[in-house]
Amino acid sequence: MGLTYLLIAIICGIVGYFIGKSTIKSFEVEDNKYKSDLDACNRRNVELQHEITTLKTEISQSDSQKTNVVSQTTKTSKPAIIVFNPDVAKAVFGKKIKENDLKIVEGIGPKIEELFKTSGILSWKALGETSVDRCNKILHKAGDRYRIHDAGTWPKQAKLAYQGKWQKLKDWQDQLDKGKVK
Repeated sequence: MGLTYLLIAIICGIVGYFIGKSTIKSFEVEDNKYKSDLDACNRRNVELQHEITTLKTEISQSDSQKTNVVSQTTKTSKPAIIVFNPDVAKAVFGKKIKENDLKIVEGIGPKIEELFKTSGILSWKALGETSVDRCNKILHKAGDRYRIHDAGTWPKQAKLAYQGKWQKLKDWQDQLDKGKVK
């Protein structure tokens, strides 16, 4: 009787082995199918990202050909939407620029950027529309270590960044010393 149980156990073990092996092969086939689908999606994503970048560049070039006027608001027209083009910014500055990164403004570092953001100045546009006086008040309110900074050029630098005038901004920053006129 013990030999019968042993024989049944061996047969069950062999059958289980073959069932498991065939199941693993079917999982491998499904896994390869999903990997193939994922690769196709990734290739399509790269194509679409390239197309988006190309379209943004074309928009930027067509805007600059239209006499570089950003927008003139009248009672009947809406202001033009300015599209940030990271590729153009990178070409001028030689490094990746994130949209509304206030640290692109010479004289602003991570701590001052945080001060401005906690004061509600979250974008280049907002900083460009902020008075130098308000910028200096934010710095003075933060304490002695921030009072040495002069925000005299910061709104104008931010406005150039917002408008996408990267070369003009870079040329001007080359003439500045820590955000101040030399």
